[in-house]
Amino acid sequence: MTQMQDKQTIEVNGADIAYRFDGPKDGRVLLATSSLMANGSMWDLNVPAFADRYRVLRYDKRGHGGSGVSPGPYSIAQLADDAAGLLDALGIEKAHFMGLSIGGMIGQQLGARYPERIYSLSLCNTASEMPPRNLWEERFEIARTQGIAGLVDGTIQRWFTAPFIERAPQEIEKVRQMILGTDVNGYIACGSAVRDMAQSTMLLKIKAPTLVLSGRYDPACTVEQGTVLHRLIDGSKMVVLEDAAHLSNIEQPAAFNRTVREFIDSVDNTL
Repeated sequence: MTQMQDKQTIEVNGADIAYRFDGPKDGRVLLATSSLMANGSMWDLNVPAFADRYRVLRYDKRGHGGSGVSPGPYSIAQLADDAAGLLDALGIEKAHFMGLSIGGMIGQQLGARYPERIYSLSLCNTASEMPPRNLWEERFEIARTQGIAGLVDGTIQRWFTAPFIERAPQEIEKVRQMILGTDVNGYIACGSAVRDMAQSTMLLKIKAPTLVLSGRYDPACTVEQGTVLHRLIDGSKMVVLEDAAHLSNIEQPAAFNRTVREFIDSVDNTL
């Protein structure tokens, strides 16, 4: 899970954004947005489950992976503007959306502020508020003094259940290297966007068909936080994946892929 292979970059809102396509050129686009301290390779176990039908567009958000690092702090609104700007730059009018953690926070903004661009929203392991503020300040101080290496073990313990960490050392090592490849300034700038986020009321504006997916044992974006999204997004569907923590797409890829694919197909078949 190093940087995405075969990726290209394009300028969006003053930053170079790295992206890659998989799947048929005439398929409807599925825009996939990654978590904090992750790049587009986070979706390696998921893309094949969608790319037979959909043109999967992965990208590295500003400050991460192969994309440019501009001065922070960023906001979720700014990162959502980047996602919409990427669609503009690539000539894509409308897309299905799949985002996890901060990716799902970006998706909430897209659904509320760019409704004409979205066929469906899959908001995975995410939340609309992320207290407390001091938790983020502690993490930023570790990043400044110890680098990303100071955060990697705690992050992996939040992202996956203990049994998965034990049974899947190769996947864990790929994730570890992906985290370690994150730029400190990019992490702090994007982490600040999560710290400062307050968008529960924005959820009331979302009208696109929406799937809310949570991991039963996710300590970062809990089932309770997912339930808030589900209650405030009109007509949304909620699924809880058992035996999964925060990166449910990696810990339970078969269940994740099946759940999201069935949802997106159900929407796409009506278009």
